[in-house]
Amino acid sequence: MPHLRNQILLFLALWFCYASAIAQESQGTVLVDSIYSENLENNFGENPTRKVSIYLPPNYEHTQQRYPVIYFLHGFMGNNQMLSYMKEILDFSINTHKIRPFIMVIPDEQTTYDGSFYSNSGIYGNWEDFTAFDLVEYMDENYRTLAKKESRGITGHSMGAYGALKIAMHHPDIFNSVYGLSPGALAIVREYGPNSDTYKELSGIDNYEDLNKTYFGKVIIAFAKSWSPNPNNPPFYCDLPFEVRGEELIVNQEVLKKWHANMPVHMIEDNLDNLQQLKAIKFDWGRNAGDRFTIQCKMFSQRLENVGITHFAEEYIGTHTSGIYTKDGRIPNQMLPFFDFYLEFQ
Repeated sequence: MPHLRNQILLFLALWFCYASAIAQESQGTVLVDSIYSENLENNFGENPTRKVSIYLPPNYEHTQQRYPVIYFLHGFMGNNQMLSYMKEILDFSINTHKIRPFIMVIPDEQTTYDGSFYSNSGIYGNWEDFTAFDLVEYMDENYRTLAKKESRGITGHSMGAYGALKIAMHHPDIFNSVYGLSPGALAIVREYGPNSDTYKELSGIDNYEDLNKTYFGKVIIAFAKSWSPNPNNPPFYCDLPFEVRGEELIVNQEVLKKWHANMPVHMIEDNLDNLQQLKAIKFDWGRNAGDRFTIQCKMFSQRLENVGITHFAEEYIGTHTSGIYTKDGRIPNQMLPFFDFYLEFQ
């Protein structure tokens, strides 16, 4: 009996060591890198050196395997640090075989006005070029990526989903598939539109202290700095498509054209060939996210359908933020399996 007991104890000890090793191997790594970009050089105080958080899959350091890359763009007022709390669901998704091992990248594209909208402003920095060219090139040169479009996907949430859709529409030679989680800024609707109180509120604001007390006002100014900057128009150094003077609404048609050129609902015709080159397009939105999200997402889907662009568009029961960053949420159960299916792995 002592001999049997010793065998059992030895077996349990070995099993514990094995289980501990497996558990350790199943953990990915998040590291923070940084990139200096000439595309982001500017005279308005935006830092051209950007932090980049990178998720490396389990066993990355022990193999020579190359991996597809999913570029995840954060939302308004967000930054790259969100990858730290996403790590658990990324590990979970790999360990439960929802997706094969992959690399995820989240760049910090927060600005002094809280969001670059991943756009080339020409004044505050060319954030789209940084994302599509500098970031991708840096990853391919410094990490074991599968350096081809078939192995690159782009995604994001809210402002980041807008950026993902827009960049994919412009660069199907770099990214082969795109998934937008509850995208915004697809069109001018509701609180972004001229019939809202937002522009009337902005007409009485002439400093950043008061601007920062608003939300939709801050978003509108971020739109304008991204799409219609003007270094000769203080205090916010940008132009708006709508202005309220007394009770009169003034429409600046030239500025409105610039905004439409950056809003995906209005970009479809000019980017039709590019859209046709993408292998897969999907976006979703919560039914209870508010009209400004549900209306524009449905508009975008309808216009894509009208010109024959195959895509997936899904409304689910939820808000703008609920049920996304959890183990039973959209990222591990919809977004990552989407890329597992459409990206090429080694």
